[in-house]
Amino acid sequence: MSSELGASKRILLCFDGSDDAVNAIAIAGELLGSREATLLTAWEPAASWAPYDPATALTGGVSRMAAQELGLDEIASELAHATMERGVKLAREAGFDVTGEISEGKPWRVICDLAKAIDAELVVLGARGLSWVESVLLGSVSAAVLAHAERPVLVIPATSGDR
Repeated sequence: MSSELGASKRILLCFDGSDDAVNAIAIAGELLGSREATLLTAWEPAASWAPYDPATALTGGVSRMAAQELGLDEIASELAHATMERGVKLAREAGFDVTGEISEGKPWRVICDLAKAIDAELVVLGARGLSWVESVLLGSVSAAVLAHAERPVLVIPATSGDR
């Protein structure tokens, strides 16, 4: 890849519906101009939730059964579709020639997998603006993508007024 972003290669826009993701799409549109893009919304099924907190280790199985009984994965999938459609609309308004994708799994992993599959020149995502402690406790999708994407990643920080 050259030192400049080529106008002909596809970029990957990551969209979870948050204000930070909305901001990232708008700024990416300003910085990158009109180009082809794939917008990804990732969602994680309840069955894959791992009980990392010792307090939830005992209730993890019960939570998964309740999620199945209540149809939470179906609801999450429908929400992901609506979120992706909103993101595609925002990306078009920002000047991108965009197609939408929905993928199920750990967000950082599906972002990296799709980036590789489409040979994305750049991955764009917003950061939640978490403190170091919050990132350690909650995890950071942007940090994991930076570590595993094997391609350039543009992380748009949360605006200062948000935190």
